[in-house]
This record gives sequence, C-alpha cells and structure tokens, in this order.
Amino acid sequence: MGLRFHSAPRCDHPVMLVGWPGIGHVGIIAVDGLRKAVGAEPIGEIEPWDFFYPSKAIFKGGVLEELAFPRNTFYYKRHEGRDLLFFIGDEQPSAENKAYAEGIKAYKLAQLVLDAAARFGCRRIYTSGAAVAAIHHSMIPQVWAVPTGPELLDEVKRIPNAVLMNEGSISGLNGLLLGVAKERGFAGMCVMGEVPMYVAHFPLPYPRASRSVMQFLIGALGITADLGGLDQSIKESDDQLEEIYKKIPAEMR
Repeated sequence: MGLRFHSAPRCDHPVMLVGWPGIGHVGIIAVDGLRKAVGAEPIGEIEPWDFFYPSKAIFKGGVLEELAFPRNTFYYKRHEGRDLLFFIGDEQPSAENKAYAEGIKAYKLAQLVLDAAARFGCRRIYTSGAAVAAIHHSMIPQVWAVPTGPELLDEVKRIPNAVLMNEGSISGLNGLLLGVAKERGFAGMCVMGEVPMYVAHFPLPYPRASRSVMQFLIGALGITADLGGLDQSIKESDDQLEEIYKKIPAEMR
C-alpha cells in the first residue's frame, strides 16, 4: 500500500485540487475538467489494492489479461506561473456496513493524498462536491465554500457567485480530507456547486454546478482556462433534466 510516482516535478508553492465522484459528479467533473483545460499530465498514483475491489476483469483472445481497479491518479502542470497538482479518484472507498468514505480505509486514503501534497511542498488543498439546494436546474448554481480557517474568508468574499456555508456538514472524502488537512496544518477549502433537490435523487451528472466550481477555482488561483469543453454536456444535461422535471409532481420539486 502506498504512493508510486514516475515523475518528480520541482514545484514552487503548489496548490492541490482534489476530486471524487459524488452527487451529480459535480466535484470530479470540475477538477478533472480543469485538469484537462490546463493540460496537466499524470505523475503518479495511489496503489489501489488495500482500498478497492477490482472493478472489472479484462480479457483478450479469450484469456484473462488483468483485473482492473479504480484509479487514484496524481497530475501536475505549471500553468501561468502557478504549480498545480491534481488528484482524481475514480471511487471513494467504503467499509463493511458503512456509508462510502467512512472507516479506516477512507482515513488512510486521505492521509496518503496529503502525504503526496507534502512531498511536493503543497500547503493549500481544494476539495469539491455538491450542495443540494432549492434551485431550478436552469439557474446558475452558486458555490458554497467552507475554508479551514478565518484567513481564507476574504478569498471567498471576493469571488462572484460564492457564499460561505455557515453551518452543516460535508459527507464523504471531501469533508474527511479537509478535516485531516486542517489537523496536519494544511490550509484548505471545500467548494460545492449547488444541485437542485430533485436532481440529487437521480444518478445523473450536473455539469452546470461543475462549471460554477471551476469558475470559483480559476478565480481563487488567479489563472485563466477555457471552460468551453463543458458547453455540450451542459446542453445535454439541461435537455434530459427538463424531460425529467416535467414528470415530477409539483410538491416534490
């Protein structure tokens, strides 16, 4: 169990952005979308054996070639003078009789992500996910932000369309990683794109919220990036959700 790197870039105060699947796939679409927009390349991974079961068996020529496990990959790019690290996890680990991202597996995975951040001199972590809200799917979602300390409050206040989450909880690894990061002395923030209540009940991506999160991250990092890659998926999502919305009783919207 551990970290495995095949490249070791020299970084100057890098920032790490982390994404896992969750409601609407908001976080992973945002972080992976920004990774692609800046052209970050893989530099290493977390070995999956102690965290996940195989996701599928791959056959070639009628013979079992390998077992495929969920990937947990680190990426790096120097973009517009900023060193950016990304961590993309295909899946959140779960424990027996527990919800996802609970138990010792999740805690150990969070520690390994932060071990990698420390290895490259990173002291700032951003995680991302969804915030279920009473909005319509055609609205521009706001971003709810939860920083690890008061010194980050001004950063949230200066970014348009962002609000502070005054109370509540963050489930899954997005919240767990942030808590562990604070314990280890990292500055951090969880940024969550609003998702309509009725969308949260369907296993559908909601890229509108992901775009809002990406705009927040771009503003926080002081960089530019082309977000046009989401346009088509947002249109497809809007069309699909409009059909679903018409069939939902008014009292459930």
